[in-house]
Amino acid sequence: MKDILSLIPQRFPFVMVDTLIAADDMSATTSYGVQPGHIFMENDRLTEPALIENIAQTAAARMGYLCSLANEPVPVGFIGAVQHLEIFELPATGGVLETTITIKNQVFDVTIISGTVSCNGKLMAKCDMKIFINSGN
Repeated sequence: MKDILSLIPQRFPFVMVDTLIAADDMSATTSYGVQPGHIFMENDRLTEPALIENIAQTAAARMGYLCSLANEPVPVGFIGAVQHLEIFELPATGGVLETTITIKNQVFDVTIISGTVSCNGKLMAKCDMKIFINSGN
């Protein structure tokens, strides 16, 4: 799909998605290749905050893609809450993350998503997340 940097507000070194694989009104899937030396790496593994940020950026990529289709500016979102977080394993350098988010509820400028992160087909993490959209930018 489109250049990922045109879809998300994050910039290096905080970019946690490489490719938007699929996106629609209710879900999105991204991929991310785990690179050595990333700011969120510790002992050759991505840390827990990286997995949370990866889920949030997958949601941002979905929103950016839908806005680009409608010729609208891409809004900035903020993580309001993370719930039911489960980390099963931390991905190692060289792994490829595939992250899927599903919209559970959307009311005004608040979106509640469910997200999962897998690495090479193995579940790494999952959570629910509340995202606030800054509609005034």
